[in-house]
Amino acid sequence: MHKTSEWLQTFSTDQFAHTEKSFLKDPFHHCQKISITGGKGGVGKTSIALKTAQELSQAGYKTLLIDCDSNLSNTAIKLGLPIDNLKFEKLLSAEASFEEVILQHGNFHLLPACNGSMEIFETKLQFEQIIKDIIEAHESEYDFILLDCPAGISKEMLELNAICDHRWIVVVPDKSSITDSYSLMKILANKYGVQKNHLIVNMYQTEKQLERVVTTLTETVKKFLQVDVEVLGGVKKAEISADGFDTFFLSETKNETHKKFVKLLYTFTEKVGGPNALDSARAGQMALEQDVH
Repeated sequence: MHKTSEWLQTFSTDQFAHTEKSFLKDPFHHCQKISITGGKGGVGKTSIALKTAQELSQAGYKTLLIDCDSNLSNTAIKLGLPIDNLKFEKLLSAEASFEEVILQHGNFHLLPACNGSMEIFETKLQFEQIIKDIIEAHESEYDFILLDCPAGISKEMLELNAICDHRWIVVVPDKSSITDSYSLMKILANKYGVQKNHLIVNMYQTEKQLERVVTTLTETVKKFLQVDVEVLGGVKKAEISADGFDTFFLSETKNETHKKFVKLLYTFTEKVGGPNALDSARAGQMALEQDVH
């Protein structure tokens, strides 16, 4: 098993060299909370959550990724790290602090949960409330908090999706995935008043297929739910084995898949706190300082 530090040190430090200015942190901008979610399992949410955390942290953003699958956590597994149920169990029982439980290296912090814990299985704790409390207590310390949400439309996960600033709906070119994602957005809109989501199409094979999925889902959601869906982009299916995809996707190799994902993140971060927001904040601060003097 690789140690956390060894895995994280494989990240390239110059991946965002061409967009460094646009990824400057905006000290006047609050922590952006993003749920990476979807109606159907097996669509690649965790891989996208890890890749996003990896790239944002390398760009200079302090990023926390929380695995919200309390007892089927696999973020650590995908990183080749051993599962440590005891640590998370101690966090839930207040025997360990948040700082003692998270895995961290530089700007990247990970809070994994448990996998197959009998104690978690038998507990009556409200897991979603614990996640909310963690976010409230620590959001001032981070630029981004990402929630890797399990699939489905349980009330607990819906509430976590609803409290976030942004929801990234991950869908694959499959009727059940599209239908389940529509149902997720429907309940979020009707029960929690969520009127905007972002869309990532994973594992598409052709540009035509990507366009068809985007058109079908966005137009249907707009027509029947009056909800906006902003398309972030897609991740094309790689011609490699399923077992090797995470190694390929999370590696520092600057292949076409990596470049497109970086572009996807660049577009998003520019909108929520890019150079225009930063320049405006600095201009406002300078004006205030001139007034004071």
